[in-house]
Amino acid sequence: MIHLPATPQPANGVVFTLNFSSLDTLAFICYFLVVGLVAVIASRRERVAADYFLAGRQLPWWLIGISLIASNISTEHFVGMAGSAVDFGLAIASYEWMAAITLVIVARWFLPKYLAHGITTMPEYLEKRFDARSRQWLAIYMLLAYVFVAMATVLYSGGLALHTIFDMPLGWGITILAVFAGAYTAYGGLKAVVWSDLIQGSMLLLGGLLVTVLGLQAIGGWDTLMAQAGDKFHMVLPLDHPELPWFAIFFGGLWIANLFYWGCNQFITQRMLGAKNLTQGRYGIVFAAYLKLLVPFIIVIPGIIAWVLYSSELPRSDMAYPLLIDRLLPTGLTGLMFAALLAAIMSSLDSMLNSAATIFTIDIYQRRLRPDSSQRHLIAVGRVSTVVFLVIAAAFSPLLLRFDRIFSYIQEFWGLITPGVAVVFLGGLFWKRATASAAALVMAATLPVTIGVKLLTPNTAFLDQMWLAGLTLTALFVGVSLSRARPVETVEVERRNVAPKDKPERDILFDVLCLGVIAATGLLYWVFF
Repeated sequence: MIHLPATPQPANGVVFTLNFSSLDTLAFICYFLVVGLVAVIASRRERVAADYFLAGRQLPWWLIGISLIASNISTEHFVGMAGSAVDFGLAIASYEWMAAITLVIVARWFLPKYLAHGITTMPEYLEKRFDARSRQWLAIYMLLAYVFVAMATVLYSGGLALHTIFDMPLGWGITILAVFAGAYTAYGGLKAVVWSDLIQGSMLLLGGLLVTVLGLQAIGGWDTLMAQAGDKFHMVLPLDHPELPWFAIFFGGLWIANLFYWGCNQFITQRMLGAKNLTQGRYGIVFAAYLKLLVPFIIVIPGIIAWVLYSSELPRSDMAYPLLIDRLLPTGLTGLMFAALLAAIMSSLDSMLNSAATIFTIDIYQRRLRPDSSQRHLIAVGRVSTVVFLVIAAAFSPLLLRFDRIFSYIQEFWGLITPGVAVVFLGGLFWKRATASAAALVMAATLPVTIGVKLLTPNTAFLDQMWLAGLTLTALFVGVSLSRARPVETVEVERRNVAPKDKPERDILFDVLCLGVIAATGLLYWVFF
């Protein structure tokens, strides 16, 4: 039996404790009250399952965009990615900048097909395109990943941040975060999530910008930072780099990870599926792509600043961002930054909870157990499952103390299911000859293949391992599909969500915005090559 301490024990005994002023306390309390009030008001008219799980399919572009970013960025970024910046420098920003291009791909080619099917969940799409076998495999994979990877890491990294900054026991920090986020998510569903994300996304972006500005002031400006840490500002790392080899970033495993995360992942796509129409959904995704380009400047660069200022005091790299907050924030702004950290936690946790509950309710409970359930009953099941998943994730999260870098844990374990899911979705979306049997076989073979690749290539970067697994599963998918001498499987597509005005070829502004994202990404890589 493994015994874990109640709180993290820094190697050098350093504990950072901040003292709240009256203004800090007031900002903290007001934040909780405002978020809770907004969530309750936004979701007060829910009557049917579509209201609870997809916000009535009435989300505008600006709300979709900020909710996508707020849901994506959490303390796994402020703690995990900033910590990885200490070890790998700006190169870790490839996860953000390459994601911006991925979002353009999702907006242009993925979303039209999803909305045309009128789906509520990603597993539901697989049944419409293939059959029920693929749907059930994906539902099971997603629930396990959300509970034991996504939600557990958000709760753990949030608890670690609260402990590091405020000397709060890890268990208490996890409990407080779980209770608050679980309460309004279970009550209000996606509508409560996206409207609270509007506040929380704004808070985390402004809070991150504040830390960057204060960090640059403390270090003496940008020129001083480049003089002292210029070697950490290279985006392209050697081919044999243990975590970020250049081939994996530009041509290999990172594309599998990004296409899965932004295009096949219920946690992210749920707010896209709730769009008023295709145009609103597409503009929201591109808006998120532009915001994504800004993320490294408020998370990765502060991690490098922390390394320059306090490298001798860092007990572990994951504590870089919390230490920066502890040392730089003046009295009166502590409560604001605390609210920003809470925003990062809540905005991801509430989205994960809602997505897990949606998949369980729609793809497992209604599909397998009670297909004749009433709308009110489905909402009740969604609320109960939200609480159950949250309790399990909170109980599991302290076990993550065993891992040195939380960001690496996330990528490693998501990588076990990512290749197979990405292969099946890409085949279903873009290859008419893809068959249901091939999809089901690839989904079933995903874990054996990904685990086998890891065992056979233990010294290979996990992004390269995902690429090798993806190639293996692609070969299996294509081989089985081509071996079936039968007509192509087709699906009746429901067109109610696609209007003539949504045709992409007529939207010149959308095309220009997409090209702008690609050009801006290329420019950033050129500047920081």
